Amino acid sequence: MSTGVTVRDNESFEQALRRFKRKCEKAGILSEVKRRRFYEKPSETRKREMIQARKKMLRKLAKQRRSGLL
Repeated sequence: MSTGVTVRDNESFEQALRRFKRKCEKAGILSEVKRRRFYEKPSETRKREMIQARKKMLRKLAKQRRSGLL
């Protein structure tokens, strides 16, 4: 996952840095680094993923209720 930006002609460093930060954000590099900062036991990983799946399903149901599908 190498993310790089080449500085264009007549482009300031600040603009190139902004482009780099946006590219990193889209690639999800910072969230991945934060997630891997400490070791997470497999049971904790499963628990976290189950909670995420439950939240996603509840959001989907709420969206369907708002649109009148349910």
